[in-house]
Amino acid sequence: MAKSITYVGLDVHKDTIVVALAETGLRGEVREHGKIANTPTALKALSAKLAPGRELRFCYEAGPCGYTIQRQLAGTGHDCAVVAPSLIPRKPGERIKTDRRDAINLAKMHRAGELTPVWVPDPAHEALRDLVRARQAAVRTLRQARQQLSGFLLRQGQHYHRPGWTQLHRRWLASLKFEQAVHHIVLEDCIAAVEAATARRDCLEAHIEAALPEWSLAAVMQALQALRGVSVVAAATLVAELGDITRFTNPRQLMAYLGLVPAEHSSGRTRRQGGITKAGNGAARRMLIDGFLREAVETVEDLAIRTHLLRHLARRLADLEG
Repeated sequence: MAKSITYVGLDVHKDTIVVALAETGLRGEVREHGKIANTPTALKALSAKLAPGRELRFCYEAGPCGYTIQRQLAGTGHDCAVVAPSLIPRKPGERIKTDRRDAINLAKMHRAGELTPVWVPDPAHEALRDLVRARQAAVRTLRQARQQLSGFLLRQGQHYHRPGWTQLHRRWLASLKFEQAVHHIVLEDCIAAVEAATARRDCLEAHIEAALPEWSLAAVMQALQALRGVSVVAAATLVAELGDITRFTNPRQLMAYLGLVPAEHSSGRTRRQGGITKAGNGAARRMLIDGFLREAVETVEDLAIRTHLLRHLARRLADLEG
């Protein structure tokens, strides 16, 4: 005799998890089960209590708690989906939001098949992605430090009229003179911040290159470097953010994931198209545009041409993965 299916919605927080159950069938009972601690022991006890005589299908929203719960439940043989929060259907007039309601809605919509699961990376892939994102954070810190230094010099009437951040630029910074002695302290602090951020970025890039040979997607990353303008870091960042490219059945799905689809608002005879949606993975989108297209298409400004080129690149990525 087949087991009945129970859909379990989990509203996950740092310390607690609110649980709701939805029995199979359109008129199946939907109820709140209660609140448990967000610990492996409590989660194991919950699944053991609910499992006898039924098949459990868990779901929870992707968030800062990561994929630990999904991996634990999958390890015990239960189905667990991590769903995209931005794609959960919500009623426009609904103004009440509680943990209990969120858990019940997750269970109901999971039963109805209205939730969109996200791709769950394996621990090794997630670790490399964290390393790549740490490098991105270091790049942002370096950019901010450089902007602070340039802003300070501009307020003092000092402007370097050549390409910056070279050895010649560094010697020019060392030769600056100010009327106020305190300004020399500020200048040295800004220079030290830039140098520290640069060293952090370079160190992380070295760690990325050292970790790549043992990566499962290293072959895809190396193949991408055959394209013009694609460095090791650019290819590693894109592949780490995209993950398994074969999960996209066509280039349109990849473009939608990257937020490179033009926005459109059409009704009746009126048809309006705007800029790209920029919804999805921003890190991969910026790396794809800056690292892949800047060298090859420096003068291209037309959105339609850019979109065509990106779709062509998506097909190349799918071929490389296949």
